[in-house]
Amino acid sequence: MSDSKVAYRYASSLLETAMEKGILEKVFKDIKLLIESLDVSGELRRTVESPVIKPELKYSVLKEIFSKKMNKETLKFIHFVIDKNREEVLYSIAEKFVDLRNGHLGIVELDVKTAFKFDDDQKKSLIKKFEKILKKTVNIHLEIDDSIIGGFVAQVGDTVYDASLKHQLDLLKKEFGQGNISLN
Repeated sequence: MSDSKVAYRYASSLLETAMEKGILEKVFKDIKLLIESLDVSGELRRTVESPVIKPELKYSVLKEIFSKKMNKETLKFIHFVIDKNREEVLYSIAEKFVDLRNGHLGIVELDVKTAFKFDDDQKKSLIKKFEKILKKTVNIHLEIDDSIIGGFVAQVGDTVYDASLKHQLDLLKKEFGQGNISLN
């Protein structure tokens, strides 16, 4: 079975369990902490995903790090994943859980690149605009990228909304190159 199918099955099982027990938000926070920790520490991620390191040691390390920070159900799930020798896809499972939880709650993650820092009003306006377009609640993640000159580039999943000045200039350059625009 492919890793994405495995990740989906484990993540959906965790989602279902968390909803049944009424701890969805606690588990969500735990999983976000796990993802952030694995992102920040390459050493921790390599330890968890290593086929050479014994499963007991992997769980012991994770338990030591997270036992005071995570819900016992989340730790039990992590232990279950390691017991089933699926720790190499733990990160993928965590990401898929976040996606499934967000989908269940009607939330989308919006990654936005801007040429300059947005103030709160601009941020709120952009969120409102995308909530209206997508008909979902939007979590926005802003990043500054001065190469886009002005405007923004927003991405939701595989869909990109390019409202950057760089993109508009590229389109104009293409039009001039094809001779479709005259200056008369």
